[in-house]
Amino acid sequence: MRRLKTLYLAGPDRSYPDAEALIGRKRALCTAAELTARLAGDEVSLSTTAGELQAREIYAGTLANLRACDAVVANLTPWRGPACDPATAFEVGFASALGKPVLAYLNVEDEDDADYRSRVEGWLGAMPDEAGVWRDPDGCAVDDLDLPDSPLLWAEARRLFVIVTPDPLGDVTGLELCLEALKDWDD
Repeated sequence: MRRLKTLYLAGPDRSYPDAEALIGRKRALCTAAELTARLAGDEVSLSTTAGELQAREIYAGTLANLRACDAVVANLTPWRGPACDPATAFEVGFASALGKPVLAYLNVEDEDDADYRSRVEGWLGAMPDEAGVWRDPDGCAVDDLDLPDSPLLWAEARRLFVIVTPDPLGDVTGLELCLEALKDWDD
């Protein structure tokens, strides 16, 4: 059995209120599990020039961190809408293409928001049409599979934990559950 050493923490955590304190708690949990945590933005020497050059440096550094990790834990907590952060979805897909194990969690405030369709309904006002197909206000079909996220993200995550919490942006229970699941990981 190969022992995991490096874990990439995907998610929008660097944008959260009190981000540094939250990231510090997450790094401490990883250290206690004998794992080194990496995040997007780690070891990226940002240029003084904003814009495209800085974006390319972040992109290259993120891909380097993903290639160097043994596994990924993704924070799929809804971000600025009913779905996860798009960069996190990219990181999960990239890690998957590299054959890295991906575990995930998402935090919601209300058990009714545990499935994707319910969140789209709450955020955008999706409704079933005459055929029973859920549609957003633009008429686009909405996944209605009783899953916490899109079928591709749900299916890729080796474990996907849904945490109902009054603090969706600061709760670390999902990370703790993922670290527990990774204790004796054997790919």
